[in-house]
Amino acid sequence: MNKVKRKPLVAANWKMNGDRALVEVFTNALNQKCFSGLDVVLCPPFPYLSLFNAETFSIGGQDISHLKNGAHTGDVSVAMLQEMNCKYVIVGHSERREHHGETNEIVAEKAHRAVSEGLIPIICVGESLEVRKEGFVERFITEQLQAVVSVMSADILQQCVIAYEPIWAIGSGETATPEQAQEVHAFIRGFLADYDEAMASRVRIIYGGSAKPSNATELFKQTDVDGGLIGGASLNTDDFIAICQAAI
Repeated sequence: MNKVKRKPLVAANWKMNGDRALVEVFTNALNQKCFSGLDVVLCPPFPYLSLFNAETFSIGGQDISHLKNGAHTGDVSVAMLQEMNCKYVIVGHSERREHHGETNEIVAEKAHRAVSEGLIPIICVGESLEVRKEGFVERFITEQLQAVVSVMSADILQQCVIAYEPIWAIGSGETATPEQAQEVHAFIRGFLADYDEAMASRVRIIYGGSAKPSNATELFKQTDVDGGLIGGASLNTDDFIAICQAAI
């Protein structure tokens, strides 16, 4: 596969955390930084999207509906996020899959809806500890990715971001070793290359399993790790900025 320089991306997933004060703290802290050669994204809860005055970073949503509009109580559309100046949206996070019953097919529909209407989807894939112990990591992730590639052309898919999140590492304090992360990231890129090699070389694959300042540098040194989707550490400005700087 031809070597292609991919711009790293670090995204903060605040989940159901934060408040107006934290929005102000992050806005002030990040706008004072120059993240040359790096895309930085903040994904706060929906009510806070309109409060950011982002100059050096982008804003993203934590989820969208796979439907365009209509009588769908509690759902949020692509157009609504765009009105809040969002550029990115997370789809298929393991917590959405587990707690809201999102199937591979629904996640694929959300990703397709996002990219076809102008947002950049951060598509989450990853395995549980049980799947890893049974040796089915590649098969499990293949099923997740197959649903996505079945609804997108290579031209569309190369506009997306893939986030590998080992579910067993999320919020547990456990982290995949840099070598474990690289192994799965390389597998994901190889899977995409079987679909279209040029697209696979351009798609950014970021790591989403308890990355923090102490391990970010080694994780981001890996050939196929193009940044991170940051959870707990994204709620502290110093930690998040340190992770961003590790990706540059």
